[in-house]
Formats: sequence, C-alpha cells, structure tokens
Amino acid sequence: MALVGPSPLLDSNPFATVLGDLREERSATVPFPPGDTRFSLTRTRRFNDDPLPLLLEAYEQYGPVFTLRLFHGNVVFMLGPAANHYMTVTHAANFTWRESHMRELIGLMGDGLLTIDGDFHRRSRLAMLPGFHRERILASVDVMVAETERALDQLAPGEHIDLYTWTRRLTLRIAMRALFGLDPDGAVARSVDAAGLFEQALAFFTSETTLRMFRGPLTPWARMQQAARSLDELIYSEISSRRSTGERGEDILSLLLDAHDEDGSTLTDLQIRDEVMTLMFAGHDTTTSTVAFMFYELAHHPEILARLYAEQDSQLAGGQPSASQLMSGELAELELVFDETLRKYPPAWVGPRRSVEPFEFAGCTVPGRAFVNYSSWASHHLPEVFPEPEEFRPERFTPEARAALPKGAYIPFGGGSRTCIGMRFGQLEIRTIATLLLSRFTLSEPDDFYLEIRQMPTISPKSGLPMIVHPRP
Repeated sequence: MALVGPSPLLDSNPFATVLGDLREERSATVPFPPGDTRFSLTRTRRFNDDPLPLLLEAYEQYGPVFTLRLFHGNVVFMLGPAANHYMTVTHAANFTWRESHMRELIGLMGDGLLTIDGDFHRRSRLAMLPGFHRERILASVDVMVAETERALDQLAPGEHIDLYTWTRRLTLRIAMRALFGLDPDGAVARSVDAAGLFEQALAFFTSETTLRMFRGPLTPWARMQQAARSLDELIYSEISSRRSTGERGEDILSLLLDAHDEDGSTLTDLQIRDEVMTLMFAGHDTTTSTVAFMFYELAHHPEILARLYAEQDSQLAGGQPSASQLMSGELAELELVFDETLRKYPPAWVGPRRSVEPFEFAGCTVPGRAFVNYSSWASHHLPEVFPEPEEFRPERFTPEARAALPKGAYIPFGGGSRTCIGMRFGQLEIRTIATLLLSRFTLSEPDDFYLEIRQMPTISPKSGLPMIVHPRP
C-alpha cells in the first residue's frame, strides 16, 4: 500500500487555469493591497527580465506589502524581515506552494518535496531527514573532494572556461553519487547528459510568458517534457535495479525505497521518482549558481581574494582542508564570503505561495486564494537592512553584525518548515569546491564580459560565466 500523495491539480489546461484564477480574483472578499493593478505586458516582461528593480521601486512607493498585475492576474508581494518571518514561520500554515504561480515546476519535478504541502509534505520530509543528518552529510566529504579534484585535474593555466557550466557538471556528479548512490560513469548515466537536460528543461521558465501557455509540439513546454522523460530513464532504471537486486546504500534513494509509515505504507515508483528529480535539481542547481557568483565577485575584489589565500596558507595543512574544517565552517574568511554571496545572490530568490484565508499585514488586507510571494533577493537589497546593498561586503556577516540582524532579514534557504532540507549538504559542497579551487587556481574575468542575471526558477548568470584560469599565487 502506497503513502497517499496529493491529488492532481484541478486542471492542467493553462487557459482553463487562467480563467479559474480570474474568477477567484474577482470573488475576493477583501481588497488587494495597493499597487500597479492595470494589465501591462511591459510590466510582465520587466518582471521576467529584471524583477529586482521593479520590486524595490514598488517597495519604495507602497511599503512592505503591494500588488502587481503580472500577465493575467494580481500578485501580492511581501518584502522585508517582518514579512519574511510572517510568511515562513508564524503564519506559514496560511500559505500553500502547490498552486502558486510557479506551479508549472510540477511539470518537471512532479510531487516532490518542493511542490507539495500539508501532511504529505511533513511525512515526506520526515522520511528523508535521516539522509541529511550530520553523520550522513559528513560521509559525503570524500565524494565531494574526489569529484572536485577530478574536475580540477581537467583545468590548466591559461585555459578559458565557463565556470557556470563546469560547476553544474561537477555538482550534478556529486549529487548523483552522494545523494543517490548513482554511478555517473555507468552505462545509463553516460547515455544521458543530465546537466544538459536540466538546462533544457529549466529554459521553459525563461521563455516568453505567452509561449508558456501552449502545450503542442515544439513549444517550451514540450521541450521541458522531453527533457524530463530523458531524465526519467536514468531515475527509473536505478529504481528498478535497486528493487530487483535489493541493493541498498547510505543514500537518499535507499531511504526512499525502504520508507514506510506506521501502517507499513510505502512510496510508489512515481513518488520516489518525484523526490529524486526534485533533490537532483535542488542538489546541484543552487550550488552551481552560488559558486559562480562567488568567483565572479572574487574576480572583482582582489583584496578579499588575498584574505582567502592568507587564510588557506595559515590553516590548510599541505593545502588540503580537513573534513572538520569543511563541515564546521572553520575557515572564517570563506564563511563571510559565502554568506555575502548568498545575500546578494540567493538562488531561490522568490518564495511563491497562495493564501488559504484572507489576512491582514502591515495595515493591508490580502484576499484568500491570492498569489502571495516573498522575495529573499529583494529583501536582501533593502538599504535599511543592508546599507549599500549592491556593494559586496563580507564583513556584514561577522558574528556581531549577524546577531544584530532582525528575524527574517537573511533567508537564503527559506524558513520554517520549508527550510531547504539539503542546506547543510549544499553548504558543505560549496565550501569544498571553493576551497579546493582556491588552493590550485586564480580565476579572472575576460575584459569584455558583462554579467546578466536570469531569474527563473533560480537566479544564475544568464550567459554563463567565462573565466580565465591562472596558477594560484
């Protein structure tokens, strides 16, 4: 007997979904917060292309709660420490993820931990938590080090690389081995370009808004589904092999195969597939972006880079970090750079939700069934919380400065019951990649490169991150 997952969404036809959204908006029993509520494709395109200035301008004009009409409907945004804490902790039960404006991620992820709510989310999270206990994560250090060293062995001084692509392939190999016990060099994995397929699938969210409405051949949706089917071959092949052989390991896939509740109910192959797909995405995509943005900033701040080298010279034995140093964050200068990178570029930049019941916050009413988003990216750029927010200043996160931040001010991993389950794994992975890369090389940016950021579904360099490899000084 299988653990019961959520019901399918009421209507997968996007045009019917739009009509349903409009009906619910018109039936609101309380007013929406103030804002720009007239239909505007220009505003919608601006939000898709460069949302941060738009959100900060609206915050300045309307305060911490405001409404923007994006494409067909009103979307409420709540920004700032108090708003973040309200949505993720104190009143989290009044918000659901599954029917938010990013519900189309279900077309790739299925009903994994990211896209489910309520009791099934709670039970699924409990089933996976043992895989993210400290001892299990610590056991991943050897895999992370080995895979990073393997990737670094392929680099040479003078070489031009796309750091974003290089890191994506590395982190996906780490996720496959450390989280799921998959052999990235096995026959099935070699036949599937998992990194390229994820890139193809996620391109759906950067396509023109109107094009996302269509479901026929050659549409962005069809390309996403094609990529998902190819990734499914890898995942279902491993599930079938494990079930038939009884092979188990110290990995998440083994936990999912054996997971059961009090009455012996287990997960179906589809439910396991959805969790694996979700964790493969989350286990490599956000890490990839953070490493790329970290080294982009270091290339622009040689004085900060010099502090990292000095720290390595004084604390790394033979240039190699210990498992303890990586796990506990003993390299203090690296931790400051890491935290500031996540402040300026939080990968999960927006928290999409839908309200259950009407509520009031900061003197504004918000209807039930309204689309309501918080945004860590925008909140991390509020000058009253982080002065001169566009400046890259790791000293913002010294122990004293961090202790002075209000609740909800810094939320790169979300908050409350939906805090990223793989947060510690991701932190360990970033420390490992950054430390080992810095121990061998320096990276510089080509003179003609200009950073553009794409936002959907996670923020990342829009055109990759070209870098030139140099020997470590």
